[in-house]
Amino acid sequence: MDERRREIWIRPLLTWAALCVLLAATCALAYVPMGRANLAVSLAIAAAKAGLVGVVFMRLFENNPLNRLAAAAGPIWIFVMFLLLFSDYATR
Repeated sequence: MDERRREIWIRPLLTWAALCVLLAATCALAYVPMGRANLAVSLAIAAAKAGLVGVVFMRLFENNPLNRLAAAAGPIWIFVMFLLLFSDYATR
């Protein structure tokens, strides 16, 4: 029972703490003049946040193909939307 309690409480709390640290890094980055590297670092922080949420809260680390299919549907639809947007832009 102790292992189940640890899984329920510890992993989300550690993830929450990591997300708070990454949020603080994002806010601090707004005041650091880094030129063009600012965008790259901000996107890297955002990718780390999205990865944490996906792995921990969407349980993508488990061997469940339905979870992975649902997680893959988002980027696929974003690709389709950008494809349609750019095709409309190219034909005007």
